[in-house]
Amino acid sequence: MKKTLTALVAAAMTLTTAPAFAELVVPNLSYRTGPYAANGIPYADGFNDYFTLLNERDGGIGGEMVKTPECETAYNTEKGVECYESTKGEGALAYNPLSTGITYQLIPKVTADGITLYTPGYGRTSAANGKVFKWVFNFPANYWDGASVAIKHIIDQEGGDIKGKKIALVYHNSAYGKEPIRTLEELSKKHGFELSTLPVDHPGQEQKSQWLQIRRDKPDYVLMWGWGVMNQVAIQEAVNIRFPMDHFIGVWWSGSENDVAPAGDKASGYKALSFHGTGMDYPVYDDLKKYVVDSGKASGAGDEVGTMLYSRGMYAAMIISEAIRKAQEMTGKSNVNAAEVRDGFENLDLTEARLEELGLPNFAQPIKASCENHGGPGSAKVFQWDAAAKKWNEASDWIESDKDVLNPLIEEDSAAFASENGITNQCN
Repeated sequence: MKKTLTALVAAAMTLTTAPAFAELVVPNLSYRTGPYAANGIPYADGFNDYFTLLNERDGGIGGEMVKTPECETAYNTEKGVECYESTKGEGALAYNPLSTGITYQLIPKVTADGITLYTPGYGRTSAANGKVFKWVFNFPANYWDGASVAIKHIIDQEGGDIKGKKIALVYHNSAYGKEPIRTLEELSKKHGFELSTLPVDHPGQEQKSQWLQIRRDKPDYVLMWGWGVMNQVAIQEAVNIRFPMDHFIGVWWSGSENDVAPAGDKASGYKALSFHGTGMDYPVYDDLKKYVVDSGKASGAGDEVGTMLYSRGMYAAMIISEAIRKAQEMTGKSNVNAAEVRDGFENLDLTEARLEELGLPNFAQPIKASCENHGGPGSAKVFQWDAAAKKWNEASDWIESDKDVLNPLIEEDSAAFASENGITNQCN
């Protein structure tokens, strides 16, 4: 009995004197309700599941477990800001709000609080300029890259010349949807095409007048900057007026299985951009199945694994985890703070060899960030929907955006922001 009591006391002392394990906190500002839920759910699931995989398979990142407190924003800017305020005190290392409206409101807040805002493929495009936006990163590509890549693809389809062609932009009437307009205007001057813009009000269920105008004007191509239910309605309206689907191209937020499925076989041929691969043909999915889905730890039902938006949420989590890993490497400690993770983002060197180690060979473009470059390579691929096979097929190789057009626009917009906010060069 004495030996047993002594052992118990020793064990108790060990428990009370051992250092507490910290957690790496990466909040998930998600939306699983409202008109954008169909797109928000798979993204949030992919984001959560990747961190669960790291916890279950690897014991976290560098020996530190990852916590992803989830807060429902319903894609509402005010709720998004409330979620940020309610979670930042938990030791948040980075935010990925999946909303341009929320992003615009959080930029000054994260700058004041010293927390990274990571907005892959969305948010404020000029945040690619790290000289001005110290705490914001939007690699591997931004909206203006997307506009340029879409035009380059059209030029390729038209044999190198689109002078006199008519291109219409159907866009969500919000900060998000308006982002590509200035770029497309500059590209129309350079290439001689005629641009028309057709706003669609939130949430996007009413589009009859826009598609009647498209039927009347007969544009050669239609581009779409849509989200949520707007995408489904637009694709169905295009089917209704018999617009050729292979001349209808969505940005990466208008190219999920949920967008095309409601239109059935008639959606076949529709195109969309993506800055990453999709489908189950990547080794990481074997581990996700083994450690997350089959073990009952998946964020959702497991039926979205491998889809376009699940892959994108997973991609965002992968980038954040690699930035954390880089911060640990730079500091020589596992329990890194928000400022150190920001430095990890700025020194990220994601090579193809590293992507292969992560089980994602040829999944995305390598990224080599720097103080000046928070925007990445700016490349994307075109994917085309095969309704019979219910899958997205690659319709192009990586297409680089037109930096000769985009860089001056980024400099102009970021310089205006710097002037308004009294920001000097952050890289000096």
